[in-house]
Amino acid sequence: MKLTTLKASLMGAAALGLVAAAPAYAGSHAVSACLITKTDTNPFFVKMKEGATAKAEELGVSLKTYAGKVDGDHETQVAAIEACIADGAKGILLTASDTSSIVGPVQQARDAGLLVIALDTPLEPIDAADATFATDNFKAGELIGAWAAAKLGDAAADAKIAMLDLAVSQPSVGVLRDQGFLTGFGIDVKDVNKWGDEDDPRIVGNDVTAGNEEGGRKAMENLLAKDPMINVVYTINEPSAAGAYEALKAIGRENDVLIVSVDGGCPGVADVEAGVIGATSQQYPLLMASLGVEAIAAWAADGTKPEPTPGLSFFDTGVSLVTGEAQDGVESIDVAEGMDRCWG
Repeated sequence: MKLTTLKASLMGAAALGLVAAAPAYAGSHAVSACLITKTDTNPFFVKMKEGATAKAEELGVSLKTYAGKVDGDHETQVAAIEACIADGAKGILLTASDTSSIVGPVQQARDAGLLVIALDTPLEPIDAADATFATDNFKAGELIGAWAAAKLGDAAADAKIAMLDLAVSQPSVGVLRDQGFLTGFGIDVKDVNKWGDEDDPRIVGNDVTAGNEEGGRKAMENLLAKDPMINVVYTINEPSAAGAYEALKAIGRENDVLIVSVDGGCPGVADVEAGVIGATSQQYPLLMASLGVEAIAAWAADGTKPEPTPGLSFFDTGVSLVTGEAQDGVESIDVAEGMDRCWG
């Protein structure tokens, strides 16, 4: 089975540490699979689990799910891979916390005959996994960068930008979104394979959020201490955007700072409607996970591996810019459509 076309419609709490959730389908099955996410608290990964579970039930695949205790919990993900190998799983769906350090354990799984598919976050190198089903994360960043620049107009030349990234380890998803945003905004990114080496004076600084609201609040506070007149905030995801907004609200600046983000979950789209976030790039995690389960079932059946989208090194599950303020030259969908499509 070739996964070469994007499905027309989108489908619509992971276990902590090494405590696997109950199989998604009752009874005994010849095909088993694992889903390993970064956390069990981020709504993005909760929805990813829903997509994988629904597809596993449909196909009769026995699914076990694992998650790190926090975003960045590499050790728990390694132990989960080892457990999946020992259980005789046919494949693993993985959103890696450390995209380079996980390569060794992933190779062990592949050597044991498992199909390993990266979801959302490409490994480094990307071909360390058998396949990757993901948003074009660079494009997701580029869309919100272009939107922010268009929204500011001539004032973009004097912007003061806060970059709220994911983690100091710079996993690929964080690098791609960060560098995409800066490219879309019109800033020279120097080495596109890392963030933080830019010398454009409009960038106040980078800080990390761990992808959660508290991290976003603290990172925003740190950067406001460097320059209280920040007026553009890039955030790695919507929970960190919510935290950044609270930090701005605490000093009375919530109405004069432009926040952009990536995810497009229902709470994030609601934040766009409420004016908390100006624009967000919407991903489709249910689709990523459901296609991943289909791919593992096909691999178990006849050894077929999924193919990437033509011209790309991964299978592109799509991205749409959601905003209530469309800008000329930047393709977008409105809040109503964003809410209708938010993660299926």
